[in-house]
Amino acid sequence: MTAKRDLLLEVKDLKTHFHLHEGMVKAVDGVSFELERHTTMAIVGESGCGKSVTARSILQILDRGGRIVNGEILYYRAPAAENGTPPPAVDLAKLHPDSPEIRAIRGAEIAMIFQEPMTAFSPVHTIGFQMAEVITLHQKVAKTEARARALAMLRRVGVPRPEQSLDSYVHQLSGGMRQRAMIAMALSCRPSLLIADEPTTAIDVTTQAQILELMRELQQEYGMSIMLITHDLGVVAEMAESVMVMYLGQVVEQAPVDDIFHDPKHPYTQSLLRSIPKLGAQGGRKLETIKGAIPGPYARPSGCLFHPRCPAFMPGQCDQIQPPLIQLDDGRKVSCLLYAEPAR
Repeated sequence: MTAKRDLLLEVKDLKTHFHLHEGMVKAVDGVSFELERHTTMAIVGESGCGKSVTARSILQILDRGGRIVNGEILYYRAPAAENGTPPPAVDLAKLHPDSPEIRAIRGAEIAMIFQEPMTAFSPVHTIGFQMAEVITLHQKVAKTEARARALAMLRRVGVPRPEQSLDSYVHQLSGGMRQRAMIAMALSCRPSLLIADEPTTAIDVTTQAQILELMRELQQEYGMSIMLITHDLGVVAEMAESVMVMYLGQVVEQAPVDDIFHDPKHPYTQSLLRSIPKLGAQGGRKLETIKGAIPGPYARPSGCLFHPRCPAFMPGQCDQIQPPLIQLDDGRKVSCLLYAEPAR
């Protein structure tokens, strides 16, 4: 860790496994990354690559059967000292999911926008009741004050007729308004880190642009960091400063967003970018696809997990050797034998 960097979150060799009747699923298998204060990092990859489980591991809200089996999740509550000395860290991986320590952090200091607000909100309580409950839990204010703060936050995120929406149930709001209400509840305690899990899924393009612009404004206003989980590379280009690409629970590449788009290193990242529609492309041409399919959770390949689908596959190496996360000269990281030093 360099003296100039002010880290908010540092994840080291995180492994989250699900022990099911059919067998063990390595949903997150050795993920490491760092997130600085006041920055936005995007996590991208195909469905099932471990993006959401990584986020849920940070908050200790895993589904039944899931358990962190290894690694550290170091959360730095205070900024680094002027001389660069890091403050004491809380290892979230060591906290019990129901402990007072993690409950004090969850929702107050680290908040999450869930992928589907319809299922994230309670269907039998009003939006205002749920927002006020979060505020009174973490800030110890009276119910009338909590309701006033909830109303002010709904107004801040652009919910029309916030007084009416405050007393509405989730099914009475449109998709865009549900997402705005979810953002309002997540930010009601002004967290240091906002985890946004597919915040623009299933909403129209116009509303998507409004939601992204709103998140940028609120980030600047509150000075928070954002961890953006998405499969939409257009959203990544617009929002993120750095990108982490995942495949089958592992990190395959980490780099600044411009480097990812202009000079991707890993064959998987290159394949993802080739599959994006391009303006000005010749009409009638089919989009490129990544050959093959994602292996099943109980049939993980040996060696590099991407080798059965990789256009740069090297027989005898990629199918036998699991590549480490290699740091390149420019500071980027990539997990591929193409960049490993030859054996001597």
